[in-house]
Amino acid sequence: MALAGGVTCCLGLVAFAGAHDPAPRGTPVSEVLADRAEAADRASRSLDRGASPIAVPVTPIPTASPSPSATRQATPKPKRPAKPRRPRPVAGLTQAQMDNAKVIVDVGVQLQVPRRGLVVAIATAMQESNLYNLASDVLPESYDYPHQGSGSDHDSVGLFQQRPSSGWGTVAQLMRPAYAARAFYTALAEVPGWREMSVTAAAQAVQVSAFPDAYAQHEQRATTVVAALT
Repeated sequence: MALAGGVTCCLGLVAFAGAHDPAPRGTPVSEVLADRAEAADRASRSLDRGASPIAVPVTPIPTASPSPSATRQATPKPKRPAKPRRPRPVAGLTQAQMDNAKVIVDVGVQLQVPRRGLVVAIATAMQESNLYNLASDVLPESYDYPHQGSGSDHDSVGLFQQRPSSGWGTVAQLMRPAYAARAFYTALAEVPGWREMSVTAAAQAVQVSAFPDAYAQHEQRATTVVAALT
């Protein structure tokens, strides 16, 4: 009975080993063990694949941001103010004469002189200087300032041939067309009733010329010039 039990036990072990490792008969034990180790390794790898991946923090790669100078819009250059257009000459005037007439009219407009006063001033300058800013041969100093010719009527200078010796202003002042025009309008405003006077009478009241009727011949052209400039 003991012998039969031992045989039965041995047969059970053989059967158990055959169930877990179906190695063919005659396979060395070392090969069987190696196969089992490889199988266990494959099982381990297959479990790794099926497992949830471990989250690994990823450091974002910094992107190059544009420099402020690249993103800043170019500041547009301020536009230069357009130069005032020179008035087109009318009534047979040259450009220089028309430019001087514009100065006279502009000053009168600033002073709120009525249109008739503008005509009186233009007619006066036409007679006195032909609308040119004249220096004086008698006053060498007058040549130190911008001028467009010269005259020799005593110490008369400028567009209105005003005399420094008569208190109209200094040579430097009277050689400036804007100043000369303002001086003329100031004197005209002091003439009582000048608005009701004829152009030549109003001009003569200011200028006290040796040729009091000479201004009348310029009234029509002066009116055309004032109309063009206003």
